[in-house]
Amino acid sequence: MRLGIDSQKLPEFLKRGPLASLDHVKELGLGGLFFPTVLDMSPTLDKGALSEIRAKADELGLYLESGVGKINPYCSAEAPEFRAIGDGDIILGFTRMIEASAAIGCLELWISPGNFKSEYRGRLANDRFRTDVTWDEQLLAIEKNLLKLAPVARANGVHLNMETHDEITSFEILRLIEKVGDDCIGVVFDTANGLQRGEHPVFAAKRVAPYVRQTHIKDAYVGRAFGGLDFQTRPVGKGIVDFPTILPILAKANPDLNLSLEVAASVEDKPRKANPRQCIQIDDPIWRAAHPDLNAEELEVYMATVDTFEARVKSGEIPDWEAYEASQYGYPTYERQSYGYGETVTFIKNSARYIERLCAEKGIALSPSTAKRHAA
Repeated sequence: MRLGIDSQKLPEFLKRGPLASLDHVKELGLGGLFFPTVLDMSPTLDKGALSEIRAKADELGLYLESGVGKINPYCSAEAPEFRAIGDGDIILGFTRMIEASAAIGCLELWISPGNFKSEYRGRLANDRFRTDVTWDEQLLAIEKNLLKLAPVARANGVHLNMETHDEITSFEILRLIEKVGDDCIGVVFDTANGLQRGEHPVFAAKRVAPYVRQTHIKDAYVGRAFGGLDFQTRPVGKGIVDFPTILPILAKANPDLNLSLEVAASVEDKPRKANPRQCIQIDDPIWRAAHPDLNAEELEVYMATVDTFEARVKSGEIPDWEAYEASQYGYPTYERQSYGYGETVTFIKNSARYIERLCAEKGIALSPSTAKRHAA
């Protein structure tokens, strides 16, 4: 295994660009870079630029991962670059992205089922609860797109890997894999996102482990609040996710899996929204009705995990939502946002140290370049 980072969360990625960001990743002692889409490497799919990025990653001994993007057609208007790269034909655009990725050896490709809009509170922040189209209709449209792209994926030897994103459940991803085929569809396992769908991270990891081909390594605070449960990204090892149980599950299923950190983005790169709270409306009848796969056993363990975590918060071991937000972002006066470059690097290093220690304890091998990072 190698431990790297998602480019969207790497501080100063847009400022530095792909090539210099690879140097930055190496300087941070990480093992690779996960580009959400190949367009993040080259917006025009320039073969020379992509080959140069591939060569630079190889020179530095870094893994390089990529993706195709959001394949829910109801989200297409919010990502016009996918249609543009196909000269107006979005399926051709996705095809070109798949072919360009395969040409530089990126054969595991991230896909996503929708968007999360943090400026809205509660379920309406999530495409699962759109009022103009049902989630079942969106899932069917996603399935149809995947069936169109499956021959392209097979012809290029790639897997289109659906993230356990904010909108979709692991049950729904497994059904998509069954319908389209595990020879070309896999999973990007985000270790924390399932919490927003009422799924326990360990239960979800066990369900999808055989199909996990990429990851987002993320931790979170989850605690009771008005309207349901608050969700807040935390440094890996400082939240509710049971990494000591999850990492061995993933390593057993795929010993060569890359672990890509997805940390809180620097406010210098992505200004904080005016309403930063993410609310899981787990007790709301509408929310519950939208999760027919959520079973009583898993929900009971989920809530017991929340109770245990809240006890640690009440003891003072872990800061609550408000205390953490104030220390990180200057909440509630957003002009005092303090979570900039330095704080983000600290977040990354603390998260990486935790994963390294845990892998060492569990006998999970990380690449030498990652393992020796903090020894120097």
